[in-house]
Amino acid sequence: MQVKAKDGRGGQLTCGRFPPHPPSNNFTPPRPFGSGQPTMISRESSTMTSRIRSIALLPVLLGAPLAQPALADSSLAQPTYSYQLIDTFEVKGRQGVTSDGEFYYVSGSKALYKYDKSGKLLQSNENPFEGYPIPANHIGGIDVFNGEIFVSAENFADGVGKDIQIAIHDANTLKLKRAFSFEPSSGQQEVSGICVDTDKRIVWMVSWVGEESGRYIYGYSLDTGKYLRKLHLQPVPQWIQGIHYWKGQLFVTADDGTADDDEPDNLYRVDVTDKTYAHVVREKVFTEVKRQGEIEAGGVDPKTGEFLVLFNRGSRIVLGMVKGFYPGYDREISEVYRYKMTPFSAK
Repeated sequence: MQVKAKDGRGGQLTCGRFPPHPPSNNFTPPRPFGSGQPTMISRESSTMTSRIRSIALLPVLLGAPLAQPALADSSLAQPTYSYQLIDTFEVKGRQGVTSDGEFYYVSGSKALYKYDKSGKLLQSNENPFEGYPIPANHIGGIDVFNGEIFVSAENFADGVGKDIQIAIHDANTLKLKRAFSFEPSSGQQEVSGICVDTDKRIVWMVSWVGEESGRYIYGYSLDTGKYLRKLHLQPVPQWIQGIHYWKGQLFVTADDGTADDDEPDNLYRVDVTDKTYAHVVREKVFTEVKRQGEIEAGGVDPKTGEFLVLFNRGSRIVLGMVKGFYPGYDREISEVYRYKMTPFSAK
């Protein structure tokens, strides 16, 4: 069986989409009324209860349906868009893709690439960590805004990340311009993806590592780099690989399908409010990929409104190391999938 991982990220094979929620610490077992002594129930009261229940069931016996509780807002549980696959093209990087409307930018674990919109490689930076104030050896997802590439960078080994930083590269040269480190008190232990909320001017990061770190998204000021807050995802997707922002909403990709069992990975919407938690809705199931493998980070082309996401297939990853290939493969293949997005309200 495969152990899920993200290029240096080891993980324990799990079943199911979401880890179970721990029991609430605020739960109080039901207690009888009064001083705590067992409540005595008389034969008369028992008979009365039976009569009341019989009366309550009368509408059902007569064929009338029981009233169902209404959802607070049923739209919250529905996807926002439909996604129709347009095409795919192979790229060199294996970590994520984003676009400024003119070009595609792709991240590898230790490289940055720039492609034209036909999928032709235009530029590479295979020494991206040059000039970093804190040593790094791994790049996750990326985003691009206002001529700058926002890179999620860290030192990563054997499933453990440290020295997380947001590195900002020039979109023209792919070279580093500046960087700022994360806030350790946030509890974030690893970084797998990054995006820019251009409206609220917040830089959001996600963590692939589970437990506490992977249950939140982490926000920083776009203008100052100062840590702002974290949001508890409810429910929590497994193995979050990327995050992107589009028209007032956040979306995360999750490597929560088991490739050995041909299970698809998923895209989720995160409904952000001013609360400390954020409601999560499954937006799309990726059943149409060429072979189930490993989803990575994605984003939306602001010029076309097309959704882009990177997938890896072919290699078998165990504890972050390539341990051979699946039948029919002698190398890992990284591809960008391009989708037409249509709002359900427009259908």
